[in-house]
Amino acid sequence: MALSAISWFAPVDGYCERLEPGFWAEPINALTNAAFLIAALGAALLLARRKNADRAAGLLVGLTVAIGIGSFLFHTFAVVWASLADVIPIAVFILVYFYMSMRRFLGLPVAGAALLTAAYEAASMAFPRLWRAIVPADADPVGSSVGYLPAFLAMIAIGSLALARDPASSRRLLAAGAVFAVSLALRSIDLQICAAVPLGSHFLWHILNGLVLFLLMRAAILAGPAPPHTARSTETGT
Repeated sequence: MALSAISWFAPVDGYCERLEPGFWAEPINALTNAAFLIAALGAALLLARRKNADRAAGLLVGLTVAIGIGSFLFHTFAVVWASLADVIPIAVFILVYFYMSMRRFLGLPVAGAALLTAAYEAASMAFPRLWRAIVPADADPVGSSVGYLPAFLAMIAIGSLALARDPASSRRLLAAGAVFAVSLALRSIDLQICAAVPLGSHFLWHILNGLVLFLLMRAAILAGPAPPHTARSTETGT
């Protein structure tokens, strides 16, 4: 059913920092979205130093800018349409990066990478319902962050699988996964610490996720548009 005109502007309040309606009711959560723009700038500068054209990595940079803008809109307007501006660029980034990972880090052909990306999307959509069916609500350690668990698991799995064929990329992905684990934990405890820490911890999720996205983009850029084994074969003349 299509969202009504009223529902598009329905307020959304799910963070410690927001105590009332208003554009600047979450100033720290809003302003820390600059971390995404800084990450995009860092990746863009790294990309500019590379000699080979890498449009896919350029797309990741653009999506990171969109993530920063969308999250800023959500933490200022805090309504339904702004929440979509927040989550849609994130979802697109995850899918694009998953596909790129299949190609760059695991060396899969286009068809195989596309098939696994579709399978990942189907699994990630089903995951929250499965999680809530297994984990009791009063014992759920992640709460509303459950939707990000598939991305974390994929990051660790791909990083581990890439170890044998591309150790450098493997280390970069696993490092990003380690930072993301901390970031995810901080997002998960935001509402639980409101009484002790009125500001909450969501702003740290922004800062650390900016670092996560930069690490992921750096890994993709350094691996290059071709599968790693192809690049190494070219360099060694084999």
